[in-house]
Amino acid sequence: MPIPKPFRGIIPPMITPLHPDFSLDEKSLSLLLEHMISGGIHGIFILGTTGEFPSISSIVKKKLIEQSCRLVNHRVPVLVGITDCSFEESLGLAEVAKNAGADILVATNPFYMNVEQDELVYYFSKLADDVELPLYLYNMPSHTGIKLELETVMSLSKHPNIIGIKDSSGDLTYFESLCDNFREDPEFTVLVGPEEVLVETMNMGGHGGVSGGANLFPALYVKLFEAIEYQDLEKIKLYNETVQFLSKNLYSHGTYQSNYLKGLKASLSFEGLCQGILALPLCAFNEEEKIALKKKYETVKNAVEKALST
Repeated sequence: MPIPKPFRGIIPPMITPLHPDFSLDEKSLSLLLEHMISGGIHGIFILGTTGEFPSISSIVKKKLIEQSCRLVNHRVPVLVGITDCSFEESLGLAEVAKNAGADILVATNPFYMNVEQDELVYYFSKLADDVELPLYLYNMPSHTGIKLELETVMSLSKHPNIIGIKDSSGDLTYFESLCDNFREDPEFTVLVGPEEVLVETMNMGGHGGVSGGANLFPALYVKLFEAIEYQDLEKIKLYNETVQFLSKNLYSHGTYQSNYLKGLKASLSFEGLCQGILALPLCAFNEEEKIALKKKYETVKNAVEKALST
């Protein structure tokens, strides 16, 4: 489908629903996709950090891409993460995505190796040359260990097949610099990862959010996006406070570094939208932790329903 430039909206980074043997849970995949699309989301991003891309097998990745594209059936754009430490593996995923009918590719820098910024320019330029679908950059320094410096992004944006960036650094100064530099290039998409700063980043000139909570409550994030677009200050305050409440309660349960993903998948399992299984090396909350989270989840769900009915 034709992709608007810039691409504005809420694009959930979809979780990967798994069976206990870590194969793809296709029933949950269908339920989850319909849940998000019915909530009004503007696109779907698979195989990102929330999708546990480094931890799932190539077989599951291929099936996830093919089944997601088939089930979405061009109702909204599908963005596919192709990040891998192997350039050839990334090209293989890009080919699967193209053949399945995906719309945009997304890639962060290869991790583990020590990579310089000039090498990143060469790497992403070569990647954009060799894939057929358009490419978004993905800045995720907390997980890759390397930041896509502003100068690197500006250089890469000159490539005709690199058409946007998702920034998950959480660095608002960096994000504002992106917006300032792309103000004269209105077709280049700048999206934010952390949903807690969606309001601030859109007011800087960002185009929307890749918001994990939109897996769970898509309509809440869509309403917040629309309120920001129309600068409805009363609704911005209401919906943003609800998003912050969700984040505080569901993503900060326990003392794990993986709390966000544990909390999100467990909450989705409460709604029957997945089994709550995480791919190794991560693992789900134990039963005692889930019981405690369920109480928080019910409070959050009530707050979301109240906000949406106001």
